[in-house]
Amino acid sequence: MIAFTRANTYFKQLNTELLGLSIDSNSSHLAWMYDIYCKTGIKISFPIIADRNGQIARKYGMISSDISNTETVRNVFIIDDKGIVRTILIYPMNVGRFIPEIIRIIQSLQMADCMNCSTPANWMPNQPVILPPPQTFENLIQRQEEIMQNRNGISWYLSFQNPNEKCMQKELEE
Repeated sequence: MIAFTRANTYFKQLNTELLGLSIDSNSSHLAWMYDIYCKTGIKISFPIIADRNGQIARKYGMISSDISNTETVRNVFIIDDKGIVRTILIYPMNVGRFIPEIIRIIQSLQMADCMNCSTPANWMPNQPVILPPPQTFENLIQRQEEIMQNRNGISWYLSFQNPNEKCMQKELEE
């Protein structure tokens, strides 16, 4: 909760809202939040839903029956503005979440959506993206010529393009 609160400014810049879910009670959440505040001065900046009966956690597969019938695993769901789950990260109880990777995934999803493209392995913001493959033979020939001229790929099925200004600006505005 502390790490997400510290990073909340970055999430807000990406037009992203944080939401916590726990099978503990609202009173427990308030006690955690107050203890964190008293010991660190940090106010948790996002709501935490009390899922006492685990109904939501079970629906989303957040309770690992191999471990316990009530203990949740540490999941991160990235849900887009249409309510579609785009990414699920599952962390074991003894492994902390990696906030920079969660932010990078959001940036990657937003860039891919904006440019109708894919991002390659190890992609970071402002790096080239993968263009979708051509849909016609004519486009394939054109793509191959562009690759030869610009040296921006290895073949018609794997070519790259720098992010366009519109999408980079959109990322900055959000």
